[in-house]
Amino acid sequence: MCFNFNRSVKLLLILIFLVVTGCSTTSSFNDRPPDSTELDNSYVRHSLHPFGKQKYNVSSKYKNTVWERLISLYSLPDIQNERVDRELNWYLRHPGYLARVQQRAEPYLHLILDEVEAKNIPGELALLPIVESAFLPEAYSKSDASGLWQFIPATGRLYGLQQNTWYDGRRDVYASTKAATSFLKHLGETFDGDWHLALASYNYGKGNIRKAIEKNENLNLPTDYWSLDLPKETEDYVPRLLAIAKIFANADKYNINLHPIPNRPYCELVDAKSQLDLNKAAELADVPLNEFLKLNPGFNHSSTAPQGPHHLLIPVAKAQLFKQNLAQLPYDERVDMKRYHAETMAETMAQIRHDEIRTIPNQHKVKAGENLVSIADKNNTTPQSIRQANHLTSNSIHSGMILKMPTPQNSSGTLSTTKTKPGSSQIYVVKHGDTLWNIGQKFSVSGKDIADWNKLNSKTALVSGQKLSIKASNQQAVTSKAVASLASAGIRSISYTVKQGDSLAQISRKFNVSIADLRKWNPPAISNSLTPGKKLKVILNT
Repeated sequence: MCFNFNRSVKLLLILIFLVVTGCSTTSSFNDRPPDSTELDNSYVRHSLHPFGKQKYNVSSKYKNTVWERLISLYSLPDIQNERVDRELNWYLRHPGYLARVQQRAEPYLHLILDEVEAKNIPGELALLPIVESAFLPEAYSKSDASGLWQFIPATGRLYGLQQNTWYDGRRDVYASTKAATSFLKHLGETFDGDWHLALASYNYGKGNIRKAIEKNENLNLPTDYWSLDLPKETEDYVPRLLAIAKIFANADKYNINLHPIPNRPYCELVDAKSQLDLNKAAELADVPLNEFLKLNPGFNHSSTAPQGPHHLLIPVAKAQLFKQNLAQLPYDERVDMKRYHAETMAETMAQIRHDEIRTIPNQHKVKAGENLVSIADKNNTTPQSIRQANHLTSNSIHSGMILKMPTPQNSSGTLSTTKTKPGSSQIYVVKHGDTLWNIGQKFSVSGKDIADWNKLNSKTALVSGQKLSIKASNQQAVTSKAVASLASAGIRSISYTVKQGDSLAQISRKFNVSIADLRKWNPPAISNSLTPGKKLKVILNT
């Protein structure tokens, strides 16, 4: 009896030990990355601290490369999730893309890793420019984000990136990298080391992520990144970074060749101390101009900004030669004064153009019950033009929204220079295929107005040869006056056909205009994706 009792006690103690041990194992999040089911249903909030580093075995062929250094700085857990797998499979189906982004990254990765280490943030974040810009320093998005790190204007200014007609710090590789790593470090601290939430807020905004967390808290739902209700772009954003980081850490496993980038500086920061022509700088460094501009894409004109900054990134192998040649260059030869005065004049005329045109009513606050069609009619424009001016992807608008009204244009797409008085009219002869709507587009008036002026029913079929009276609105008259003033000042609009190898920077230098103006004059679909044969609108001071 005693024997059975002692045996029962021993068995009971063993069972208690096993239960306790089992509980402690299953409650430890870091022992095993959760699968997608666990992430959705039983997530335990945790801190993704940069010191809990994931260890990867880097192939010996990548020793002493930036890849070895990069992967040694990885610190995010290896999350198993179908969203990560989906992005990973996309990259693996596009090996050419992986090769291109590696080649583009070569001049910048060592510099970026220096800042990542200095800020003590996860090494995976050095790959964020792949997700943001595909490592294109001149990348520009419809949300007005620019550069390797895709800063929007307001956030760029908040982190010290100057933006003016001569220089845009968001495209400055050195300045924007320092700003981006500072911003990411701040976001990591804001979300208590949860880098998934920090990265999501880099894409979607800190306030929006907090609102999504509060929404889940109110519904008693998990508040980790994977459980939040977010826009699809943000839902794909973090998995995309995790996928590309995983591929580079397991390149041999995925049969991906890493571009051999030595772990040493590619370029050196040199302060020219005063304004310097960029063509001249490239000559002094003995570097091809296109390669030089890839390192220094922040300048909008042919030289560094008059009031600075004057720092330039020079390939390390050429830095000493550049410094020697610069020291011997006479001060009055640093800038092509003829070109400088032309660019300064262009800036002055651009300001005049802005001052003239801004007198045209160009904003509309949406009222309850309004839609794009009714607003277009009131403002003598078209719904399509309003969508384009406001980067809208659909006709969906809401009460209280502020819409920019597009500047009226004639049918050829250039600003009208007809001197028109309010209430005056002209005769238009109807051509085959004309409708009240497309005639209205040509004259920046509504089809309904044309019908009223000519005592027609809005559904009346037009006949070739029919004459219609087109009256000028007050807005057209103001536009005509403003643009006529510009024409008298020697400003004209031309159409430039994009050639193979053209970039916005090269075109801006060709015509002595700013990249910002080229983007302003042309739809985002054209200015953001230059392909040979496309037509760019350029306004010149003749």
